[in-house]
Amino acid sequence: MTPGISIGPLSIHYYGIIIMVGVLLAAWLTTRQAVKYGQNPDVVWDALPWLLIAGIVGARLWHIFTPQASQQAYGWSTAYYLSHPLDAIATWNGGLGIPGAIIGGVLALYFYCRKTKVNFGIFVDMIAPGLALAQAIGRWGNFVNQEVYGAPSTLPWAITIDPAHRLPAYQNVATYHPLFLYESLWNLLNMGLLLWMGKKFKDILRPGDIFLTYLIVYPVGRFMLEFLRLDPSPVFGLNINQTAMGITALAASIILLVRLRNRPLSVEANEIVEEEASTEEEKDGSDSL
Repeated sequence: MTPGISIGPLSIHYYGIIIMVGVLLAAWLTTRQAVKYGQNPDVVWDALPWLLIAGIVGARLWHIFTPQASQQAYGWSTAYYLSHPLDAIATWNGGLGIPGAIIGGVLALYFYCRKTKVNFGIFVDMIAPGLALAQAIGRWGNFVNQEVYGAPSTLPWAITIDPAHRLPAYQNVATYHPLFLYESLWNLLNMGLLLWMGKKFKDILRPGDIFLTYLIVYPVGRFMLEFLRLDPSPVFGLNINQTAMGITALAASIILLVRLRNRPLSVEANEIVEEEASTEEEKDGSDSL
């Protein structure tokens, strides 16, 4: 498969097209969520350029500082990128880390919300389902680049990787787990869960709860899928992506549990408690007679 389309001297990579399609669909879904949250949809399009720039910068920085083991073996280490700035910015050749994209985007959104006086918790809840959708679509860019594949597999849905894109130790192995597909499907399930939560529990959720749920569900899936990955990103002997996902899921779970524990009862629950208390008082009064 060719990496893109050439129009004269201009080369448009499929990888970039797929990412932009994911971004635009995510923005569209976020505008739909904005209406449900009583927000002006225009803020989504206003914030999009800043989130996109910050997300790409963060994603590239994550890749530069956490290169894959195979890249380090070929000399494409952090030191190499820092001494070759043109290669460092060559995002069209692949090499974007989702954790960095999320960190960069969230930071940009935080400062945007402070400047525009928009509630940050509401905005991240609005954007969470769209973020999962963008990830689900963006992972197909890895299919085009023949990257992010898993361990060797002979399952019916295994994909064939060309020899030029195989790891040196697996040159004689043709078919592999479509790791990008597994993560894409997981992200679609995450999106569906977040949309369902927002609709089902809209009266009891606090701003930020949806995003915290995203920070639990996606990292858990990514943590498990890293066990199938042949080419992790080692930092100090640890698979940094898997480690970061585990810490994120644990931290988000603790924060969400604390928020839920300190939450006052809903109106319906209060009515039940008051009704039970009233019944007990009436019972005590009858017994005293």
